[in-house]
Amino acid sequence: MTDPRAPQHIDTPQRIDALLHWAKQQLQTRTHPQQSHAESRLEAELLLGTAAQLSRTEIIAWPERRLNLAKQSRFEQMIQRRCAGEPIAYILGEREFRGLPLRVSPATLIPRPETELLIDWALAQHPPDAVIRCADLGTGSGAIAIAIALERPHWPLLALDRSAAALAIAAANRQQLGAESVVLMQSDWLDPIAAQSLDLILANPPYVAAGDPHLRQGDLRFEPAAALAAGADGLSAIRHIAAALPRHLAPGGQTAIEHGWDQGAAVRTLLATAGLTAIATHRDLSGHERFTSARHPA
Repeated sequence: MTDPRAPQHIDTPQRIDALLHWAKQQLQTRTHPQQSHAESRLEAELLLGTAAQLSRTEIIAWPERRLNLAKQSRFEQMIQRRCAGEPIAYILGEREFRGLPLRVSPATLIPRPETELLIDWALAQHPPDAVIRCADLGTGSGAIAIAIALERPHWPLLALDRSAAALAIAAANRQQLGAESVVLMQSDWLDPIAAQSLDLILANPPYVAAGDPHLRQGDLRFEPAAALAAGADGLSAIRHIAAALPRHLAPGGQTAIEHGWDQGAAVRTLLATAGLTAIATHRDLSGHERFTSARHPA
């Protein structure tokens, strides 16, 4: 473990502190040269904890403990995957979202903190005791539907996705987190849903232009392309959803659609063309336009 330039086989039992030092060097040299020592240390601790089935408290408290070769091998493989650029959420198989430990896989997008703002908005629109028929389009890991279900368990909630593999992850999250009110359905957006049957439709659809160079960079290289890219302008999925909203929203029903930072004007136009009213675009904590809401005329 003397060469920090490339991952190498660890063939003798090592102390936890030595393993963490080696891993931090690997991560900073090969993955994130601009990353701080603290950030690299945190990633190394998270990966070691998963590989060795240890809590961060145990890792910090017993740095002199030596791991067996099987656990070291798992850790080495995880570091190699991270050095190849694979998102740490996929390596760990989990990402925290709104305080919830959500399972993720390469079949699902990795939930982003910005999407929590859409949930905050949805919950703020209705009194806590109201019964709202809600659908989460393109649910992926189930993040939006499950987070809402845990705060509004009396809401009938549909979580739809065309990917069977993504729905399997959402089903595991629903069971693990006790979100029994969420009904999962394999569907191409709203196609099988009855007319005027929903009070609230939420969507975090793909909205990246198919030729965007960011799709070949960073974490996006590993995430499902079908959940990221949507046609030449990135708006094909939103265009399809917007056109369907008047049919499926009950009179007075609302929608909120997440989109790219530079797509607010285009999404507002699509919603207005569909006949919706009270159209407003909401910004994230960085000041970027993040999602747009609208209402079906009563």
